[in-house]
Amino acid sequence: MNFKIILFFLLFATITVVCNAQRHNVGGSCEGCEAIYEYGNKKLRPLDTLPKFAHNTPKLKITGRVFKADGKTPARDVILYIYHTNRKGIYEKKGGETGWAKRHGFIRGWVKTAEDGRYTFFTFRPASYPDRSEPEHIHITIKEPNVKEYYLDEYLFDDDPLLTPNFRKKQKNRGGSGIVKPYIQNGMMTIERNIILGKNIPNYE
Repeated sequence: MNFKIILFFLLFATITVVCNAQRHNVGGSCEGCEAIYEYGNKKLRPLDTLPKFAHNTPKLKITGRVFKADGKTPARDVILYIYHTNRKGIYEKKGGETGWAKRHGFIRGWVKTAEDGRYTFFTFRPASYPDRSEPEHIHITIKEPNVKEYYLDEYLFDDDPLLTPNFRKKQKNRGGSGIVKPYIQNGMMTIERNIILGKNIPNYE
């Protein structure tokens, strides 16, 4: 076989291996991101209501749109997974949890974006940890078609006194800023966050 042909195939194979490795490592390490697959037989829709929504205040609507890397094109069929503490700052459990629910608790939910990239969760505002070591926050993991799941910056509340200037500076803006400004809409606390796929995500292509 011609030497140039052999060299071409070796180069092609090397590039393929490197690209696959980078694709596999999109977002870097992500402990607990596997929980995004734990929705079981539930049919995912653009809207979900988390457990205990009806029994807690302040009730919270989380909404926004997901866009492709260009920041303009709506991204459909993107799965978003969120979880957060209860009003005591605890990741509440019922007992008998399996998988990542042992860590995340049962106040969690999943949605899949519609054609317009829109998503909505109905839940309630979480509390900070009992030791007040961190601001109130909502964890989020994302899974887009043909890309490994990765985490985004947590939802953080702009009006939270624990969200200090130093804590703000530590944010990496994965997927865009996670700091949201609550406002009242139709009598409910609402936060809106648009997400740009791949923004500030390591090894994203």
